[in-house]
Amino acid sequence: MSNRPGDSSGEEPDVGSAGASDPEQFGSGGQAGEPPATGADALDAELADLLDSTEVESGAAGVAGSTNPTSVPEAPPLSELELVAQERDGYLDGFRRLQAEFENYKKAVAKREADSRARANDSLVSELLPVLDACALAMANPAEGSNPEDIGRVQKALLDALTRQGLEILDPAGAAFDPEQHEAVMHEEGDGSDGLVVAEVLRIGYGWKGHVIRPAMVKTQG
Repeated sequence: MSNRPGDSSGEEPDVGSAGASDPEQFGSGGQAGEPPATGADALDAELADLLDSTEVESGAAGVAGSTNPTSVPEAPPLSELELVAQERDGYLDGFRRLQAEFENYKKAVAKREADSRARANDSLVSELLPVLDACALAMANPAEGSNPEDIGRVQKALLDALTRQGLEILDPAGAAFDPEQHEAVMHEEGDGSDGLVVAEVLRIGYGWKGHVIRPAMVKTQG
């Protein structure tokens, strides 16, 4: 028998055995019997990996932010009771300030009134001093027919009444000269051993409640 062209052996190739051993019939990297992966499946897998990595990064950032020492927590909102308490404290502070200002005002008014009374008393006593001077002069140089004892009793009664209210008599004979209480109108030389002293009182001085209302008129020596 003549052979067909191209058939050298006279035998037909085994198609079944060749197809079973061809690796191109399966998907790349897949196992036998599994269908090859499509484009949609690969995109879903990549998206799932991206979401997992984003969650991990956000979780790490949250942990870092919670441990940040410089972060300041926000103050919780005040309740209605706390707002009322703050308003009450504000009213109390204002009342205390007003009360302190009123106390200071009362003290200032009382001081002004006391000073005004003291000035009024000073003026009254100053008006009475010439009366005392006249009594002293009348006793030292009694007029004809006058009774110095009667004048003395009037002078003593007036002095006693004023002394009880705060009048002080300045009669510094023999004392050291004090320019705050004495007015020197005459001077005579002395040995200077005792300094400047009051040699003679020409007119008695008076003080009123701790301050001088009329200095004593004196003659000094020293």
